[in-house]
Amino acid sequence: MNTAAKLSAYGAALALLVTGAYAVGTTVGPLSTATATGTTAAAGEHGAMSGAAPSGAGVTGHGDTHSGAVAETADQPGGLASSRGGYTLTPTDPTLSTGTTTDFTFRITGPDGAAVTAFDVQHDKPLHLIVVRRDSTGYTHVHPQMAADGTWSVPLTLNAAGSYRAFADFKPTGGEAVTLGVDLAAPGEYTPVEHQPSRTAQVDGYQVDLAGDLVPGQASPLTLTVRKDGQPVTDLQPYLAAYGHLVALRDGDLAYLHVHPDGAPGDGATPAGPEIRFLAEVPSAGTYRLFLDFQHEGVVRTAEFTAPTGPAAASPTPAPVAPAGHAADGHGH
Repeated sequence: MNTAAKLSAYGAALALLVTGAYAVGTTVGPLSTATATGTTAAAGEHGAMSGAAPSGAGVTGHGDTHSGAVAETADQPGGLASSRGGYTLTPTDPTLSTGTTTDFTFRITGPDGAAVTAFDVQHDKPLHLIVVRRDSTGYTHVHPQMAADGTWSVPLTLNAAGSYRAFADFKPTGGEAVTLGVDLAAPGEYTPVEHQPSRTAQVDGYQVDLAGDLVPGQASPLTLTVRKDGQPVTDLQPYLAAYGHLVALRDGDLAYLHVHPDGAPGDGATPAGPEIRFLAEVPSAGTYRLFLDFQHEGVVRTAEFTAPTGPAAASPTPAPVAPAGHAADGHGH
């Protein structure tokens, strides 16, 4: 074969290779590469996990992705990226110590790259921070304080090593509400925990029962019933302008959904327990970890559940009893 013929054959083969690669790429879609700190890729915003909630759903989601090079789409679940809509969550140090209380500091930078210092108050606070290990243990809901230069600070106590995810839920003044997420590392020996389906939680003498099913793609009514020593609790106290706050994390990627209950304290129609009602919309089939924050007798406590989508299990499995002091460690004001 002469030189011209060889070049012609090579060109034809190259064209075939490129055409095949394009066809595969358009079929599979973009791929992403996980990063250690989750500081790249914009995805997910304030809104239902599967996009805008249907009218009357009463669902508010928050979020982003810890992966790289993810296309920004309006219907991306919350909490999956550290950057969204020009805003970026940047921790001062993504490595934290275990067994001791240390200050976790971070900034929210805006489209101009400068630290944002003006935030609207939502649910009594300008910013809510959720920290949880990637196996969805060690859930903590705290409220940092901001310095004049835009640096947020909050004391954190991590009792176990592992990879953690921090979610910052906020609304910059003049902008849209958004939740950004970033990965944190707590060095040490790490043994992940597996969670079995559970619809009953025990915490500090309280029993909380979950009723209702998570049905993907539609608003799902959930009812949380609070009892203490077997008796219904009818005098729940407002916490962050509500009788309860429910956070859902999708197993695997920790896509984040923040749900608030029907009604509000003092509206003349919403009872102070024992039932707290929610509407939640999840985007996909799977298993979700649910965390209910509620306040009674001046203490905020967290009840945890593991709920697969679809019909409720016939035999609910009680969740492990939370250790004493969980409430004090898991919340800040």
